[in-house]
Amino acid sequence: MAERILVFYGSYRADRMGIRLADYCVQALQARGIDAELIDAKAVDLPMLDRMYKEYPEDQAPEAMAALAGKIRSADGFVFVTGEYNWGVQPGLKNLTDHFLEEWFWRPAGVVSYSAGRLAGARAGIAWHGTLSEMGMVVISSTVNVGPIAKTLDAQGHPIGEAGKSLEKSFARFADDLTWWTEATRVQKTRRSPPY
Repeated sequence: MAERILVFYGSYRADRMGIRLADYCVQALQARGIDAELIDAKAVDLPMLDRMYKEYPEDQAPEAMAALAGKIRSADGFVFVTGEYNWGVQPGLKNLTDHFLEEWFWRPAGVVSYSAGRLAGARAGIAWHGTLSEMGMVVISSTVNVGPIAKTLDAQGHPIGEAGKSLEKSFARFADDLTWWTEATRVQKTRRSPPY
C-alpha cells in the first residue's frame, strides 16, 4: 500500500513563486510511488479561524473544512511548504492548520521552506517545527531550504541549473526520512492505539 502524503502550501499572493516548490514536492513524491496530493490553502479558502473543526456540531462544519478533515485523518504524513513573511510563517497556511487539531495527531511532518533570497525561508521553517510539534505531529529532522526560488525551479516546478540539482539531492534525503517515519507510525498504529 502506497503512503498517502498531503503537501500543504499557504501563500495567497497573486504572483506566487512558492507554488513551484509545492508542485515539485508533489511530483517528486509521486515519482517515488507515493500517493501525494497538494492542499492549497488559497484554493481551500477557509475563513479566518472562528471555530475549529471539532467545535462544530456534527455535520455542521463548512463543507470544505469537513472534506479536508477527512483527508488529514486518512493521510500517513504531511509536508508543509512555507515561505517566510517578516521572519515568520505565512498567515494563510497557519490559518488553515489551526482549524484542526486531533486530525494531525501521530503522523510525521516535514518542512520545506523557500524565499527569493539566500536564507531560503529558514526562519519560517524553524518556527513551523514548534508549531507542528504542538499540534501532535512528529517533525522529522530533515529539512529542505530553497532560495532563491526563481533560480531553482521553473514555472512548472522543474529543477533548473545547479540550484535545481542541489534541491533534487536534498529532497531525496528528506523524502527518505519522511517515508521511514510514515512506515514506522503505520506499524506502531497496528500494534496499539495512541494513548489518547
